[in-house]
Amino acid sequence: MTIRVVIVDDQALVRAGFRMVLDSQSDMTVVGEAIDGADALRVLAGTPADVVVMDIRMPTMDGVEATRRICRAPAEQRPRVLVLTTFDTESDAFAALRAGASGFLLKNVPPEELLAAIRVVASGESVVAPRITRRLLDRFADQLGPAPAADPRLAALTEREREVLLLVAQGLSNAEIAGALHVAEATVKTHVGKVLTKLGLRDRVQAVVLAYETGLVRPGS
Repeated sequence: MTIRVVIVDDQALVRAGFRMVLDSQSDMTVVGEAIDGADALRVLAGTPADVVVMDIRMPTMDGVEATRRICRAPAEQRPRVLVLTTFDTESDAFAALRAGASGFLLKNVPPEELLAAIRVVASGESVVAPRITRRLLDRFADQLGPAPAADPRLAALTEREREVLLLVAQGLSNAEIAGALHVAEATVKTHVGKVLTKLGLRDRVQAVVLAYETGLVRPGS
């Protein structure tokens, strides 16, 4: 399957560089380019895509708002968003994750890392380790606001699924969760899949964010 990619960046040279790298791959093709978030929405309205490589800081509409709007689309029409950031925009990366991005990379990563990340995101996984996401959430916890006393989003989960979500939010892998709960790793994978489905989440990164938003996990816990 060929991965269809849309590149969103306000710098023409950056877009050209990314296009050259991506189009050199047998399993990728750049189907569109956009100069800002608003332009990206226009392009995506008429161009099916699997992954959007999104810069954060752009004029007119930034990458966070564009990501938020893209992720509101029905699941079958929604491409996954890979956000690009720099060392000094960690707060923007946090905002993008909350908006629905499937992960983020530093903008100056080697080409092979960008290609690998696009493939991971296209496969339905995230490119940010849950432990890294948790560090971001701990750092920017003041932006989360007070957690509801009993968030209705968690009501659909069984006690075991809630327990698995808690362990995912603590940064544990499936193998580590299996060890903690004394169950098979395949059983954990099934539970994680049910949690994501019931909560309408795309990946483990979004599960970590939701666990913090609902108060299941609080910063420093």
